[in-house]
Amino acid sequence: MHMILAGDIGGTKTLIGLFEPHDGRPIPLDVQAFSTTGFPGLLEIIDAFFAATPQRPRISAAAFGVAGPVINQTAQMTNVEWRVDAVQLADGFALPQVSLLNDLQAMAYSVPVLDGDELHPLQRGTKRLDGNMGIIAAGTGLGGSLLHRLGDRRVPMASEVGHSDFAARTDREIAFLQFIRDRHGRAEIEHLLCGPGLVNLSDFTHQDRPCEVSSDPPEDPAVVSGAALEGRCAACVEALEMFVEAYGAAAGNLALVGVTTGGMFIGGGIAPRILPALQTGRFVEAFCDKGLMRPLVEVMPVHVILNPDAGLLGAAVYANALSRITEPT
Repeated sequence: MHMILAGDIGGTKTLIGLFEPHDGRPIPLDVQAFSTTGFPGLLEIIDAFFAATPQRPRISAAAFGVAGPVINQTAQMTNVEWRVDAVQLADGFALPQVSLLNDLQAMAYSVPVLDGDELHPLQRGTKRLDGNMGIIAAGTGLGGSLLHRLGDRRVPMASEVGHSDFAARTDREIAFLQFIRDRHGRAEIEHLLCGPGLVNLSDFTHQDRPCEVSSDPPEDPAVVSGAALEGRCAACVEALEMFVEAYGAAAGNLALVGVTTGGMFIGGGIAPRILPALQTGRFVEAFCDKGLMRPLVEVMPVHVILNPDAGLLGAAVYANALSRITEPT
């Protein structure tokens, strides 16, 4: 049997997986994690993956989600100085079919196959089976995708929504916008909705008060969120509250852009770690605070994706579809 190869190429961590094709959800056979910055490129990571495999399998198709815009099946990653080329990958490993996807586009392909225990509801709403869906995910960076309903399927679209302008809603957010604009020249959503963005928020909230858990403002987002969740530092608490509210507002904006009556999904590595903060009501209130459109968004289902490998799974779902085309009969 031919196998399929999938990858989730992030700014910090890269997952490579070998899957058995399946009519519904591809079955993982071997998944390995690599430090992205520990390798000069994706070719070398795939080499390392195959080196740890007793016998190289026959592969009918491969797909990789890449953190950056994909143009003509090449991608310059946003947070890593890598260039990824599908033709180079196909030639280097004699793969009959290789496709590159934006990382959130890849993650979006996982949404229709996720099981109930892989999702945590923030707003149950009413799912429309004929509606579009959306996904937004904060991690090393911020990304998003819309799943457009087309006939009997939903087709994920690539985007670089994380680099769009940050829309401040409150006096405190306006002050933060000015703070971040002084630092970077402009304020984009990713300047606050990602790991480094939480540190930016912490720097802002610690301007006029000391941190109660360290001598200097924390430089590790996990320290900020941990201190906030435990209530050990008022400035860290405010930073996380601002993060959660801005996250809800951004998710609501994307929901309006895509009219996501089929549901909005919150992916990435940060959401499961700060789930108690997302459940306070701040996220949902900011999501629903859309004026005349409030009745529309407050009935949209909103779920946090708990599966940490959703990006890899989505790439495998896409490769699974490719394998049906390329596998010999």
